[in-house]
Amino acid sequence: MTATAGTAAPAFAARSGGSRQLAGTGTLLRFALRRDRVLIPVWVAVNALMVLSMPGTIKGLYGTAAERADLMRQMETNASLRALVGPVFDDGLGALTAWRVGLYAGALAAVMSLLIVVRHTRDEEESGRQEVVASGMVGRRASLTAALLAAAVANAVLALLIAVGLAGQGAAGALALGLGVAGAGMLFATMAAIVAQLTESARLARGLTAAVLGGAFVLRAAGDSATDDGSSVLTWVSPLGWLENLRAFADERWWVLLLIAGATVTQGFVAYALAGRRNLGMSFLPTRPGPADGRLRTAGALAWRLQRGSVLGWSVGFFLAGVVYGGMTEGAADLVGDNEQAREIIERMGGQAGLTDAFVSAMIGVLGLIAALYVVASVLRLGGEETSGRAEPVLAGAVGRLRWAAGHLVIAFGGAALIMLLAGLGFAAGYGQDFGAIMGACLVQLPAVWVIGGAAVLLHGLLPRAAVAGWAVAGGVLLLGWVGPALDVPQTVLDVSPYGHLPKLPGGEMSWSPVVVLVLIAGVLVGTGLVGLRRRDLT
Repeated sequence: MTATAGTAAPAFAARSGGSRQLAGTGTLLRFALRRDRVLIPVWVAVNALMVLSMPGTIKGLYGTAAERADLMRQMETNASLRALVGPVFDDGLGALTAWRVGLYAGALAAVMSLLIVVRHTRDEEESGRQEVVASGMVGRRASLTAALLAAAVANAVLALLIAVGLAGQGAAGALALGLGVAGAGMLFATMAAIVAQLTESARLARGLTAAVLGGAFVLRAAGDSATDDGSSVLTWVSPLGWLENLRAFADERWWVLLLIAGATVTQGFVAYALAGRRNLGMSFLPTRPGPADGRLRTAGALAWRLQRGSVLGWSVGFFLAGVVYGGMTEGAADLVGDNEQAREIIERMGGQAGLTDAFVSAMIGVLGLIAALYVVASVLRLGGEETSGRAEPVLAGAVGRLRWAAGHLVIAFGGAALIMLLAGLGFAAGYGQDFGAIMGACLVQLPAVWVIGGAAVLLHGLLPRAAVAGWAVAGGVLLLGWVGPALDVPQTVLDVSPYGHLPKLPGGEMSWSPVVVLVLIAGVLVGTGLVGLRRRDLT
């Protein structure tokens, strides 16, 4: 059925000329934007707020030219910090904004774009919905075009917000940064479009593209740690290094945008060529068939088989991040120096203990916030199994819904514990001391991570069509935890996040009451979500 229905419309399109290849693109684009009416605004808003809030924060931290010049001197000699955020090219507020958040804004735009493209291409094919669409007057490349246009709309809005919001720091620099961030997003959108043609699994397509993004960050970090001006070959190999070398607000290199645009267009041509050479539902790299018995006799074993790649990727990433953050710890006091504003921000994030302990606590808190993204992605794997139809054969046997869901939830919640444990090991390896205190600080993040995971379970169980809002919950918490302390947001607002109630370890006093309460809240959320899953129809 797939081959017949999937090739009928493309064959008609090929006979009717090139214009028929894109028939129905407008309708599919409107449908994609309607489906992503929550996902896209949340990602764009979080990213834009992170960038636009930074000039005021930097002005409060480094209000004088002497303080900003001292910061530049510190970055020239601190390789670990350059690996984390890149080199500084100018001491103006705009240039420091681009230095502090430019790379992360580009990375977030890349994640947003790859999620959009994979969702509206390989996800649709995997679920069978694309087969229904393709049976109508829809061109072979219409779905791919609509997905890329949806990503382009999201990135264009993000670029516009950044350009307008930072125009006061310099119109040319604001435009360069906005276009650079959007260009990074579209570069990974077209890369995701290629990977979606190569793989049969949307999960694998997302994972491989995210792995390329992680590799780009590692290459850029390695290059920047070696040089203080972004001139390393490793930096230039990385697409994120291109964004850095655009040098927004610091004698912009406009030709770098041509490099980004050229790579994006080239990848787009490759994706379109591949899309025209395969049947619907097929791929150029077929999934390797696995054993039908042995290790896959239980629902839990199947869940592990499906998610082990994701767990491995997050584990490696968190361990390496821990090593980098741990290596930065010794230089934290030198970087802050006598800057009271910087000290206050670190203390709001990490507690009132000594500066080194506060810095360690703040950096571990950042990893805890990012772990919320893992647990949401892992929980929402349940929805992917439902919509793709793979859950029905499993549940048709002697496997109940709760047992099936439990297999995935063990991976989600247990995996969160694993990646935080590995982050602690990496942090201790990079720092070289206080092993027990660092491990305790990492593990105390878990109750808050589990609350976010419990919210995702609740949404999946009661409102499966709105389960994607779990990303909004994680994004809102990430925004509060990352930007809130820098903007001196009132504590009552920060307490909306479960992370606001955690003890500030190491250095702070351990309080078990909020930890126990958060664990109970997570349990209630998970239990309520499972009750809803047991009583409702499959999606």
